[in-house]
Parts: sequence; C-alpha cells; structure tokens
Amino acid sequence: MTGPITRQTTMLNAYTPGAGHLSPEDEALARRRARSLGPAYRLFYETPVHLVRGQGVHLYDPDGNAYLDCYNNVASVGHCHPRVVEALSRQAATLATHTRYLHDGILAYAERLLALFPAQLSQVMFTCTGSEANDLALRIARAATGGTGVIVTDNAYHGVTLATAEMSMSIGPAVAPGPTVFPIPAPSAQNHPQGIAEGFAAAVTAACDRMEAQGIQPALLIVDTIFSSDGVYPDPEGFLAPAAAAIRARGGLFLADEVQPGFGRTGAQFWGFQRHGVIPDMVSLGKPMGNGYPMAGLVLQPGTIEEFGQQARYFNTFGGNAVAAAVGLAVLDVIRDEGLQQNAATVGEAFTQGLRSLAQRHESLGETRAAGLFVGQTILSDGKPDPARTARLVNALRDNRILISSTGPQGDSLKIRPPLPFSLADADQVLATLDRLLPTL
Repeated sequence: MTGPITRQTTMLNAYTPGAGHLSPEDEALARRRARSLGPAYRLFYETPVHLVRGQGVHLYDPDGNAYLDCYNNVASVGHCHPRVVEALSRQAATLATHTRYLHDGILAYAERLLALFPAQLSQVMFTCTGSEANDLALRIARAATGGTGVIVTDNAYHGVTLATAEMSMSIGPAVAPGPTVFPIPAPSAQNHPQGIAEGFAAAVTAACDRMEAQGIQPALLIVDTIFSSDGVYPDPEGFLAPAAAAIRARGGLFLADEVQPGFGRTGAQFWGFQRHGVIPDMVSLGKPMGNGYPMAGLVLQPGTIEEFGQQARYFNTFGGNAVAAAVGLAVLDVIRDEGLQQNAATVGEAFTQGLRSLAQRHESLGETRAAGLFVGQTILSDGKPDPARTARLVNALRDNRILISSTGPQGDSLKIRPPLPFSLADADQVLATLDRLLPTL
C-alpha cells in the first residue's frame, strides 16, 4: 500500500513552505502551520487555499474571491446555514450539558432521527465523530459475537482512533491493517468479474475462512456504503445484501458506515444501505449530521446492543449534548424544508449525464460512477487510469476556483460530493470548466 498512498499524497499536497506559490502573507501562514501543527498534517493542492468564510456552496478567500465547493459533505446543507447557526446559538445560550440529565431536546432529536430508519433500527448512541461511532460499533460487535475479526475493503477509511485506523487502509501503512483486520477487494467489476454481488459476498466468506484458519472468530463486516475511498462504487443496487448474509452466516454483524453517503446524499434514498435492500445490525453516522458541528452516532437493532449494555456503561461527555441535539434537528429541518434529498437526485443525475456527455468529446474521461450528489470520475491517459493527470486536473480546477479532490487506491478518480444545495447552474459551471481544462492536460 505504501506506493499508491505516497503518490496520491505527494501530488495533491505537494506544497511545502518556501516553494514560492503563495503570497508573502499566506507563505507566513504556511510556515506557522508547519511549525505549530507538525509533519502529519497535509494541505490540499499545490497552491493551498486560504479561506476566511463560507456561505452556501461557496468558500471565500481574504480577497473575497469565491470558490465553488465540490468536495465538502461536512457542510451538508450549505456552509454556515442561518437556521443551523441560529439553533446552535440559541441552545448554547440556554443549556449545554450531557446525556446524564433528562433533556427533551436530546430525546426529540433521537426520535426524529430514528424515524428515518427501518423500524428494526430503533436505538441510537451519540458520539462526536464518525471515528468514535465506528470504534464503539467494534466494541459492541465483539461483545455481541464473541469474535474479534473485522472485514473491510482494501482502501477503506473508517476513522482515526487506533482501532478504526487499523481498519482504514487508505490513510497509510503505519497502523493498518491490524492483526484481526482482513481486507477484501472493493466491489468493482474489475475486482469481481464473475459479478459484483456474488464476488463481493464470496470475498467476505473467504475472509472468514482466513480468520478461522488463524483461530479468529468473525465479529464484523464494515463498509462505507458508497465505497468512497475505494473510488466510489455504488452499483449495482442490491449487491451488498449477499455480503451481509455472508458475514451473518459466520456469526458476525454487518455495519453500514453512512458517514459519507448518509443524510440524503444518494438522492433516491436517505441512507446508502437502503439502495441495497438490506437492514444492517448497526449504522454509523457522522460528518453531515451537524453541518460542521461535531456530532455523530450509532444506530442499532436492540438485540445488537443487549450484551454490551449488560457488560458496560456508555457515556460520552459531548456526544448527544443539548447543543448537538438542537443542531441535528435544524439540519433535518433544512433537508426536509428545502427539498435537499430531491435536489441531490435531480442535480446529481444531470451532473452525471453531463460528465458522460463530456466523455464523448474527451478521451481522458473514463468511467463515471454515481449515486445522487456523490460522483467518482476516472481520469485516463491512453485508455488507462492516470493518477498524475488526475492530480493535475484537481490542481487546475483549484486554480479556476473549483475545489475538488481525488479518490481510489491510486488517486485516479475525481471525488465529487458537494453540499446538498448544489444547483444545476453550479454543475454546469464545473462541466464547462472541465470542458475547457481537459485539452490542456
């Protein structure tokens, strides 16, 4: 894994202080950053962007230049949405405490959130980050199954705690995989030519066989249901159901990681797992849940948590606090009132078809893989995926004030996941800019 990750990181984050790309003021900021934050942090783009504010689908630099945000699913309902900001401010000025006290707002949010899930998923535990939610899920799975073995895809990302970093092949070789983590190929046609559903389920079964040969009992299959770090693989709909059946047949649980595809992003469904006709044992939530406020959670079937609940207490000082509940309710209100799930479906479909139309004129555009406003677009040279060309395109788009990134083990695909209010006009701006830039690469 070292080579692909190093190449992608180097190309997209090539700036180092003193390289001469920045204004004197931003150069000074970069030097302060390197001195204070250390070497593990990375900057996006060869020429980093200095941002001072955000509004809707745009971010602004100190000179007032607007950058179209095609990447940040954290601000799911738009940067600094006034209804979310108002809810946060009002509750922070009233009460900010934790779940060890009775509070109507926390329960109101829990009930409102759970109503968006199938009836079997009827309990929720709150955390601050998706990493914590996935870490908690692993603890619960171990208690419920008696096993320790975990199956992930081979370029997955599930968090930054020790346990979740060991399940996250995409963040580098220093900590991953852990001794009880068993990576399997991502659900692409290339990896599973016999059929994605059949091949992916067979890979789960084979991983269970490898575990048990080492005396390890299966505990959990965890997948990001859009497979974003693997390159974005949403289709065909339904292919996850056999994989979930495969892990359950060996005594393990199925966890749907909805930190990236959840909250209406895939358009037709509110949650990514719903596209596959399967009900997970657990569902982890994060980034878009609070529109920038740090909140996350784990939704469960009651039987899944029973053993853990008898053995352990759970408490998170900030997870599920009153301010988080107010923010979460506001986010759900905005998604509903502004029709953002439908917008994701409508704009996502138009954007996807626009990319496929561009591909008829530009040989450098390969496969377009999409569900709603989550798109993976492979970039080619001579008919083959080209990470270097992808990196040049990402940086060229940045220079044209469109913020985007790349994905996949080699970094050979654009990763497009803008805030949900992204409009048809915004999509047209990206398509027109791509049409102009692609011949220059």
